[in-house]
This record gives sequence, C-alpha cells and structure tokens, in this order.
Amino acid sequence: MEGIPHPIPRTVEEVFNDFKGRRSGLIKALTTDVDKFYQQCDPEKENLCLYGLPNETWEVNLPVEEVPPELPEPALGINFARDGMQEKDWLSLVAVHSDSWLLAVAFYFGARFGFGKNERKRLFQMINDLPTIFEVVTGNVKQLKDQSANHNGSSKSKSSAKVSRQSEPQSKMVKMSPPSKDEDESGEEDEEDDEQGATCGACGDSYGTDEFWICCDICERWFHGKCVKITPAKAEHIKQYKCPSCSSKRARV
Repeated sequence: MEGIPHPIPRTVEEVFNDFKGRRSGLIKALTTDVDKFYQQCDPEKENLCLYGLPNETWEVNLPVEEVPPELPEPALGINFARDGMQEKDWLSLVAVHSDSWLLAVAFYFGARFGFGKNERKRLFQMINDLPTIFEVVTGNVKQLKDQSANHNGSSKSKSSAKVSRQSEPQSKMVKMSPPSKDEDESGEEDEEDDEQGATCGACGDSYGTDEFWICCDICERWFHGKCVKITPAKAEHIKQYKCPSCSSKRARV
C-alpha cells in the first residue's frame, strides 16, 4: 500500500522506468534486505503483501481497502507460508508472485493509457531484456539466448519431476483416492485404510477423496489444505511441512 503519491506513468518509457523502480525495490527485499523482510512477515499478523515502489524501495503492508484498488494488488497472505517452508523456497515463491505483479501493474498502465499493439510489444521487449526477480533470487540468471534454447528441455524436466513427486506413496501433496481391487490384493490396502481413516488435525472432519490434504512431517497428522492455508501450488515448493502447531512449538523453544 503506497502512502506517498508517485507520478503516474503515461508513456512506454515512463511505464518501464516505473517497472524498473518497483523491481529494484522487490529485489532488495528478497536479497540484501532479506532479514528485515523475513521479520516483517510475521505469520501471526493479518494478510500481508509485499509492495515494490517506483523509488526503488519496498514495504510489507496490508492490502488497500478500496475496491476495486487503484492498481493491481500483489499476492495476499505471503506471511502465512513463511514458517511452513524452507526459507529459500518461500523467498522463491514470493519472487514468482512479485514477477507476476510487476507485469500486471505495467500492463495496467498500458491499458489505462491506450497503448497500441506496437507500444505493448515494445514495453514487453524492454521488460523481457531484464532478468526476472525469480532468476535473481535463485541465482538462475540466464542470457536470453540460453533461455530460448533451454526452454523446452527445462519445461519437460520440471513436469516430470512434479509428476514423480506427486506419485510417491507417502507424498504430502497427494489427493488420496479409494484403493482399487487390484491394490487390495497387492497388500497396499492397509496403508490406504490408515489414510482414509484420518481426520483433519485442524477441523476434525474425516478424510474426503475430493479434497486436498497435506501431512505434517513433524507430528505426522493430516490436514485439509484449506484449513492450514496451503494450496497444491504452494505444496509444490515445500520440502518439509510443519503444521501451525509444530511451528509455534518451535518458535517458543
């Protein structure tokens, strides 16, 4: 939420300069100022957002109250996932959402001030010449030539990795389904029965085949994803999940 008014960009160059300023602020938050940023994202607080400002600064704040907002809003509730993920994975997730937000703001200005096809193309080309925040934060900055050559191969490897990870029998990102007759005969029935007999550690409801569940790696209790504010997309980045109860115990120690 921006407390200090900034000039509204109206040309392609002005929108790009606005983009660069906000981008620089976000990169500072996720790299050089990361300790300060981490402390401000307290999971005990309300939904928080990370804002990059045109003057190359950043702030963590509540979302604006006006509806619709003057500008597109960044990802909401980034603080809730902080203690449930490895720090580098959490920062990578925030970086991805920050990249998306920057594009949304830039092309919001383009739409508002009537950029034509050529202006939109030029703006995107200028933006595309810069590394993404995700690439900077993860250290995966690539030259543009390498990006186009490696795109297909990296996409396939990421896809196969996700599929194999989700197919692991004890994966914490599995939407569990009733065992088939073949599985009953192969000796996997007992494991499936244990999972299906589980109840959510947060709300107490029984297992449902049509809902996303996640298991705490510390206490090994199962939770509805919605009850602990974890989506399948977030779960993809979590190497060791700690439920809110186990996270708070560790904090007190």
